[in-house]
Amino acid sequence: MFSITWPWLLLLLPLPFLLKQKQVAKNTGGHLQLPGIGETEQQVTISQHKPSRKAYWLMWLCLLCALIRPQWLGEPIELPSEGRDVMLAVDLSGSMQIEDMIVEGKTVDRLTLIKHVIGDFIERRNGDRLGLILFADHAYLQAPLTQDRRSVAKFLADSEIGLVGKQTAIGESIALAVRRFDMVNDSNRVLILLTDGSNNAGNIEPEVAARIAAKRNVTIYTVGVGAEVMERRSIFGTERVNPSLDLDEDQLQNLADMTKGHYFRARNSEELAQIYQKIDELEPVSRDQLTYRPKSELFYWPLLLALLMSVFISLRGQFANKLNLAASNQASLKSNISSDSTKPTGGL
Repeated sequence: MFSITWPWLLLLLPLPFLLKQKQVAKNTGGHLQLPGIGETEQQVTISQHKPSRKAYWLMWLCLLCALIRPQWLGEPIELPSEGRDVMLAVDLSGSMQIEDMIVEGKTVDRLTLIKHVIGDFIERRNGDRLGLILFADHAYLQAPLTQDRRSVAKFLADSEIGLVGKQTAIGESIALAVRRFDMVNDSNRVLILLTDGSNNAGNIEPEVAARIAAKRNVTIYTVGVGAEVMERRSIFGTERVNPSLDLDEDQLQNLADMTKGHYFRARNSEELAQIYQKIDELEPVSRDQLTYRPKSELFYWPLLLALLMSVFISLRGQFANKLNLAASNQASLKSNISSDSTKPTGGL
């Protein structure tokens, strides 16, 4: 369907005519005619090429058509009316930089693994509203609940270890998520908390925050990130160590049980991806039906036509003026030759 954004701008259509009438009235007045001046002007004036008024009016009409911003509206597209509300809480403490994870055959740190797997998880959440919380010394809301998955993925990709501290405030991240869910009605209220340690910062204990979450019908899915075995070189050779000694699995399991959630152990990308299936099993919540109509801008077509016309008029005028100048020079030359030939020649 064709649509015009600013149709009232069509009232400017007679503007050039009004401006010209005002200019004509301003320039009208008496002229002093001196004898012989008219004939001289006729001899030396070079006729200038003036484009027709129709060309100028057509160019103004094209500019006006661009100004009113014409658009083509496509058929209405129904947006998903059912979905889940999922808040992601990602640990950015110093221990997340331990390189004990494998992604596509390469050894990477834990945050890189989360970005790799959760990035794909975000892409699959069509119809769901997602939010992002980053926590370390304290918890910070990076993205509120939104259907703009691209922005959430971008915020996650831009996060860096140590951005908000080096410790782990699990309790604060849960409390912040509960506070944000209180602003939403008719919601699944799912919190996915990813961490590789235990609570050692913040101003609220995780169990206290989990009890509040349970009362507000917030379900917590906790994810413990980190491998159980990692080879490390020392002066005595290569030794095998457990890089996840700081991970408090009992606490994470307890937080999930208190809110009727589930605890996942992510030793690799395959285990972390298991959370997909669990979230997909949740019954989506119905929302108000929203529609979207794709728009195609059309203003650049009349704007391009006006530009081409102005270039054509300019080039045509310059070419015509050059022809007139050449013709005038030729006529002047012939006149001079003729006047020279009619002069009487003196004799002895």
